[in-house]
Amino acid sequence: MRHTRNAPTGVRQIIAVVLPARLPTDPAWPQGPLPFTHGARTTTTHTRRTYFTPAVASVLYGTPDHPTRWHRHFHHTHGPLTVDGVELLRTPTDDNPDRAVAILHLTIAGPELLDTLRALARRPGTTPLPLAAESALNALLEDNTHTGSEPLLGGRATIESDALPYTVTLLTPSRVSLPRLHRGRDHRRWPPTQQWLWALASRTNADDYPPDPATVPQLTGAALRLSADWSALVLRQGAAFIGHRRDHGPSDPFYGYAELHARSIYLDALLLGMIQRTHIDHLTEDLAQVFTGPGEANRLSKLERRIAHFRSTYWRQHLTTHGIANDLLIAYQQQYRLSDRFTEILAEAADHNRLIQTQENQQISGALGVLTILGLPLGTALGVLQVLGDDDPWHLVTATSGALAATAVLLTTRYGRLVLAALRGRSPGDRDQ
Repeated sequence: MRHTRNAPTGVRQIIAVVLPARLPTDPAWPQGPLPFTHGARTTTTHTRRTYFTPAVASVLYGTPDHPTRWHRHFHHTHGPLTVDGVELLRTPTDDNPDRAVAILHLTIAGPELLDTLRALARRPGTTPLPLAAESALNALLEDNTHTGSEPLLGGRATIESDALPYTVTLLTPSRVSLPRLHRGRDHRRWPPTQQWLWALASRTNADDYPPDPATVPQLTGAALRLSADWSALVLRQGAAFIGHRRDHGPSDPFYGYAELHARSIYLDALLLGMIQRTHIDHLTEDLAQVFTGPGEANRLSKLERRIAHFRSTYWRQHLTTHGIANDLLIAYQQQYRLSDRFTEILAEAADHNRLIQTQENQQISGALGVLTILGLPLGTALGVLQVLGDDDPWHLVTATSGALAATAVLLTTRYGRLVLAALRGRSPGDRDQ
């Protein structure tokens, strides 16, 4: 594997790997997210709930009666990589109630952070997956009925191994500043901190993607300056948090809490964005299938109920009164244009609704037109017989037959064709399929 040149060794080198999974049954694990501790503060389910709004907390953590998240501490080390624990979060959709995500919390030792991210992203020249993470994922896929030791999930979950994971990375420097990743003359004005912020979020080094100097300002233009000590960048396949000054280790007055937040509430904000994207993807696909066959009114009605459920349950842009989690979620939404796509879904559903209502109104008008064309000759004929006081059955049959013949003649006129076309829900120029 080609190693990244000038790779630093940070004090805190942490990766959260988010993978799609299937969870048919609830695991026999402790409920809630994986707790992390710094000093006297521990990120339990209760403390995280106080950070988010109740609606967001119910999506991320469930309720005591209906939990949606479980965790397990799992310490496994192979070389520079250590698996600290695993989480499972249910993210059901209408067509896949077993859908979930698995989150692996990793700690990296030595100058292997960027190369580990590149391996997770399957960059050219890398191994498919770091060995420790691979062994953990294999344990996720194992079934305890076929192995002597207890697998990580007890055979209750499967991972979509072909899917690329989303990664959330934290790096804090062990010295005053990070080394330059891109040493070319054209990149002199690109600060090392921003170079590494882009590299960790995009999971690329200079060999994978040599940035065009003209586009360098755009690469980190959306970076979030969280404070004087650190910043963040959210991209489509990864997010990164990076420190701006030297990390003094366990005694550092700030970075311990920064790590705590990055591994808990800030990760949760990004998880909510991933859940939103999944639902919007499914709504977009189903909206395209509304007019694929008969019964479009019923399909649209079900889709509108799903849109209303998504809007009331999952669609949030304001998570908390604290600004950073909101900013991270909005940054993720902007990467996938989620707000614009949901607006388009609402507009397209409203257009479909108007089309179907127009079609139904045309069919109702057509039915009334048929009743008029049928009823006018028949009513006239029966009325004449009644006025004449004629009770002869043959005369009644003759009058009825004449009325039906007149109705058939009327249906061949332009007005009659319009009525029949409206009854079928088509315009007069449409041909039968």
